[in-house]
Amino acid sequence: MITATTPHLAERATAATLGVVTGEAIIGANIFRDLLAGVTNVLGGRATGYEKALRQARDIALSEMCDEARSMGADAVVAVDLDYETLGVENGMLMVSASGTAVKLA
Repeated sequence: MITATTPHLAERATAATLGVVTGEAIIGANIFRDLLAGVTNVLGGRATGYEKALRQARDIALSEMCDEARSMGADAVVAVDLDYETLGVENGMLMVSASGTAVKLA
């Protein structure tokens, strides 16, 4: 499935717009990753545990979005937007959502 953040694909014309498609993933921060991130914040550097979790959540959200587009008969998803939101300070949940427009290419 072709995905793009742009509203059109440079190399292909759009034959039909099929509709909005979305995908979501919610991840929870675990105590060990939190502890290591706290140490990283004090010492400096990258919080690779969080980065890996964010990457995984983003991949899941994009995959779900593409699956929905595929089920509509789409060839591509354009105008893709990724959003990251925290869901409550106490529970440490993070939501990644992907949305875009499913299209059929000419």
